[in-house]
Amino acid sequence: MASTFTFESDRQGTVTAGELRAAIAVSDPGPLLMSMVHVTGDLSLIDEFEARVADAKNAQADGGGAAQTHYGAQSGAAATPPGQFPAEIAAAIRERAATVLTPESTARLGVPEPELFRRMASLCTVGDVGDEFVPLLLEQAGFRKGQRQVPVTKAPPSDFDVIVIGAGMIGLNAAVKLGEAGFRYTVFEERDELGGTWSRNTYPGAAVDTPSHYYSYSFELNPDWSRYYPTGPEYLEYMRGVAAKYDLYRNIEFSTSVISAEWIEEEQKWVIETRCADGSIVPYTASAVVTALGMLNSPNIPDVEGMETFEGRIVHTAQWPSDLDLTGKRVVIVGTGCTAVQVVPSIIDNVASIDALVRSPHWIVPEKAVVNEVPDGERWAMRHLPYFQHWFRLKAYWLASDNLYHMPRIDPEWAADHLSASPANDLVMQTALRYLERSFPERPDLRDKLTPNFRPYAKRIVKDPGFFAALNRENATLHRASLARIDADGVTTTEGVFIPADVVILATGFDLEFTTSIDIEGRDGRKLADLWKNGDDPRAYLGIQVSGFPNLFVTAGPNAAPNHGAGHNITSEEQVHYIVECLQYLLENGYASMDVEPAAQEEYNKRVDEALDRTVWAHPGANVSGYYRNSTGRPVTPCPWRLVDYWTMLREPDVKNFVFTERPA
Repeated sequence: MASTFTFESDRQGTVTAGELRAAIAVSDPGPLLMSMVHVTGDLSLIDEFEARVADAKNAQADGGGAAQTHYGAQSGAAATPPGQFPAEIAAAIRERAATVLTPESTARLGVPEPELFRRMASLCTVGDVGDEFVPLLLEQAGFRKGQRQVPVTKAPPSDFDVIVIGAGMIGLNAAVKLGEAGFRYTVFEERDELGGTWSRNTYPGAAVDTPSHYYSYSFELNPDWSRYYPTGPEYLEYMRGVAAKYDLYRNIEFSTSVISAEWIEEEQKWVIETRCADGSIVPYTASAVVTALGMLNSPNIPDVEGMETFEGRIVHTAQWPSDLDLTGKRVVIVGTGCTAVQVVPSIIDNVASIDALVRSPHWIVPEKAVVNEVPDGERWAMRHLPYFQHWFRLKAYWLASDNLYHMPRIDPEWAADHLSASPANDLVMQTALRYLERSFPERPDLRDKLTPNFRPYAKRIVKDPGFFAALNRENATLHRASLARIDADGVTTTEGVFIPADVVILATGFDLEFTTSIDIEGRDGRKLADLWKNGDDPRAYLGIQVSGFPNLFVTAGPNAAPNHGAGHNITSEEQVHYIVECLQYLLENGYASMDVEPAAQEEYNKRVDEALDRTVWAHPGANVSGYYRNSTGRPVTPCPWRLVDYWTMLREPDVKNFVFTERPA
């Protein structure tokens, strides 16, 4: 059940000593220490615990301690997990908090100056935060909102309308920021509900695989997440709360599909055609169009011989029927990505049997927090301890972001004679292999079937919510195969095995579309779908703008996904910020439109390809299919830059790369 969503302005209530003690006992020591610094203003706390951490690291180094990376991957059992204090230091922080914090505590120290903030961030994360990360972290941790870069001296005129296509995470973000900047906007959503992915994916076990306290808007932190990784229903509830708070519903047209958009050069406008629920076609005009469709929308339903003959039910996880009862059913599930791994443990107790068909297994790592609830005391701390939740979010982001940038990058000497890409990449692989060994100690057959033949990160790393444990159950069977044929009473695998079935679940993901489901026509009659080969080879400047399509802004576009870490919430915030800066630049300078220079787009994509060629996504030997790559093997989703690099690129438009057209008189 989704928790009740509340916002900053709603927080109130009496703090008791008992609640405070309970919070100190269970809360993360890093944010707890930072909260103490804010409450006391005593910077000697930083000096003291910096020294303790340094001493602990030196002692570990002198003793031949283990190296650390992510996902619990360590080169030795004695290593402290990344981002965590050694046990004795964590205990000292809690002991000090019990004497420093009181029910009456308020913050003496507000948002720290950059150098102090950098030191606090390094100590909170038990890491090394460089100066270049400070502006990004101040924003992403919610200490301050995104800073406008283009001078704001002019308000948007009444005839400057913006159309946003899609009311998912990015569409709502765009609506909030366009509204705050004074732009008139309308959001068109083809479904009767907002939420995008999280209104589509209602299958059992649907959840986000990015930490809750990070996978949310930096300008709207939520202290009440019930789990460290949010369930789909809880995340949808969060999005509804955002829409209500910012009064977005009045500007969203539900059950309305955008079917085409045409650029009219003489008018410097887009003409958009929409299809309403009753089938009627309604045109609109707009000065700018923002696509917020994501890249994965249409379910990928495999064409299998005999599907129409099946007498049971065939369901795709993105089209889960509310009336489906799996109790006592013989179930076949196809796929072993994040979705299948969530579904299997969620239904294993109810079904008579489940046969999982795995064509190409992913690297699966243990992550206890995936299924852990946030303790009541820590939720209390999020709400009541000064700045605790800001530092908690910062830490969640830091450990899941650019710290992982090196993971998919190729070390040529290492990769020459290893399956893994580098020593760091190998640590993740060894973690996954050890997890397989622990999970199936007496089942070498299962270990073999679940071992990928490609390098970690070539496909998304999967965090296990109980999949391996479910496969150990007597009513579960794993097949290293796919569907060859479906008959009336079951399926036949590509290994020639017949499996009786009542229900077939397709956890086969989505087709990669990149906006090409809409007929978009730019200058000189050019079609975006033709240019991008129906989404198979999309190219864009900064992953957002396409030459020949003025004032069209594509979010979640080609080579803009943070596939090395974090979630697309950060890149979407970066892109929305950039869009608002572009629109404001037009207003400030009397322009009607901006169109990226072809040479600038070509040069940008040349740099993208060169950077990607040093990664597991493109490097020879990464012979793996999946939505990261197109039909020719070119990576089309991953962003090759660090998140901090991409964030910096998108602070404001580089005007030398554009052709501008003045507003008609």
